[in-house]
Amino acid sequence: MELTDFIDFSFIDLVDILLVALLLFYLYKLLKGTVAINIFIGIVIIYLIWRLTEILNMDVLSNLLGKFISVGFFALIVVFQQEIRKFLLLLGSTNLASRQNMVRYFRFLNRQQQVSNFNLDILVDACEEMSKSKTGALIVIQRNTPLDFTFTNSNKTDIKLDPLVLQSLFFKNAPLHDGAVIIKENRIIAARVVLPLTEQSKLPARFGLRHRAGLGISEKTDALVLVVSEQTGKVAYIKDGNLDPIDSFVALKEQLKNDLSD
Repeated sequence: MELTDFIDFSFIDLVDILLVALLLFYLYKLLKGTVAINIFIGIVIIYLIWRLTEILNMDVLSNLLGKFISVGFFALIVVFQQEIRKFLLLLGSTNLASRQNMVRYFRFLNRQQQVSNFNLDILVDACEEMSKSKTGALIVIQRNTPLDFTFTNSNKTDIKLDPLVLQSLFFKNAPLHDGAVIIKENRIIAARVVLPLTEQSKLPARFGLRHRAGLGISEKTDALVLVVSEQTGKVAYIKDGNLDPIDSFVALKEQLKNDLSD
């Protein structure tokens, strides 16, 4: 490959470059905040070095990196298993083809509108009250990936988000207190939902089924999860398979605001 080959390119080449850039951007958005992002950046760096060695006719290093990339492709399927599953769930969603969801997946300018439409005060206030009363809760906030696959018609609800409603749903003797509730755009769209458990084996013994279910759904989708411990009343915030304890409800509100605008 000659250096001058890059000077002569057509409109199709430009479209090709833009599509690759768009693909890399959405891969980055999918992996951002996870451990896999470091692997992704490393792969991009290795690929760029490989292309550079080809341009400079560095045959030995180019062949070595080329073989590494070709063989490493199969290893990446194992390394990025959870991320690939999440991506395929997004693509395979029955709602993806609708105009509303296509706009939601590929929008750039109306993220702040999504945050302003979501009443974070109601959600945070409910978590604070349930924390004080040690009411166990598992709350899932749907973002881009539809969560329809997690529940059936028997679990469907259509309830306006309200702190008293959330507290009553998770009240110990309430018929719907087991399982999770799913929230979408200020509506509780499902209750008593059984979520997939995490595949992580090295978790502290203090984490119960609620925490494991919250980790499980966050590993497979881009949902945000809030867990209130029934034993301690402590609140945990889960995103992309990472669990963070909450020390301040003001900080929780800011974190939700940032992640919903991401």
